[in-house]
Amino acid sequence: MPRPTLHRSPYGTSPEGRAVELWRLDSGTGVTAEVLTYGGILHSLRVPDTLGNACSVVLSLASVAEYAEKSPYFGALIGRYANRIAHGRFTLEGTRYHVPPNDRGHALHGGPEGFDSRIWRAEPVPSGDTASLRLSLHSPDGDMGFPGTLEATVAYALDPAGTLAVDYTASTDRPTVVNLTHHPYFNLSGRGGDVLDHTLQVEAGSYLPVDADGIPLGPLAPVQDTAFDLSSPRRIGDMLALPDPQLRQAGGYDHCWALRTGSAQGEPRRAARLSAPAQARVMEVWTTEPGLQVYTGNQLDGSLAGADGHPHLRHGAVCLETQHFPDSPNHSAYPATELRPGQILRSRTEYRFPHLAAPGERGERD
Repeated sequence: MPRPTLHRSPYGTSPEGRAVELWRLDSGTGVTAEVLTYGGILHSLRVPDTLGNACSVVLSLASVAEYAEKSPYFGALIGRYANRIAHGRFTLEGTRYHVPPNDRGHALHGGPEGFDSRIWRAEPVPSGDTASLRLSLHSPDGDMGFPGTLEATVAYALDPAGTLAVDYTASTDRPTVVNLTHHPYFNLSGRGGDVLDHTLQVEAGSYLPVDADGIPLGPLAPVQDTAFDLSSPRRIGDMLALPDPQLRQAGGYDHCWALRTGSAQGEPRRAARLSAPAQARVMEVWTTEPGLQVYTGNQLDGSLAGADGHPHLRHGAVCLETQHFPDSPNHSAYPATELRPGQILRSRTEYRFPHLAAPGERGERD
């Protein structure tokens, strides 16, 4: 049986002139992933369909320059704080901190120079049964206004079953807030166009309504009898067509669902299931995180295109971002995002492809 492999090659330079590498992870069984050291970007994720035809199921751009100048976080690692912090302000242990705003007066995804625009240090991880790559980043005290020096690592691992796992760890020398995530844009058809004909299921009974700027209004709201009820598989286009004011103001989904518990602490549980038409490809997202931000590419407008020339259209992909809740530092009722000296943040997210199972083994993995 073929063994997973890992290969490194140069990929250009960053805007600051630093070398950017591309690392190719090969499962040996048909699934491959390409990761850039710029932003830790998942540049490609090639997955066969049920007939064995492989293509990339994530949106990408053609060069480092385009990622640096134009990308809406395609495939990037996000930090220090994923999602939004209202007005970029929060208080921790009596001290007020300010992150520079970069989205309608608020701080989005760690501010204007977040982890998505950094060069991560890459090294292979010895492993007999997976292709594994560890990325590391040093974020100094005061970086984008956040307190404490943060040491972050993210490991990508691709196994022979075709599962891509993303493991996060972080430590700090001062109390701080941390919310790390991964921001791939998925289109399981892999042929351009939109994802309105995909079906999506989210394992959640509640979500966070937001204001016109995407800031949570406060308490969780039940999804039952709303456009946010994805507790069973729903066609994305049908749901976005519903007359819901939350959908109208965002132009689609750009909301956080509060995931149900149901597995041992520290073990991933299923958060979402996304299917292409006729279930030609099926992806499940498993995570240890309490929330899932679903974003349906509402701001894509065709002005960006991948290396294959296909334009990235409105609703051309869906993001399934495992994370803590937006603006948590300003909401004591939300799951805490504080990290203190001596503590280690640990988080795991897996992208599984159950349609790749052998005949008779297909279906949900529990």
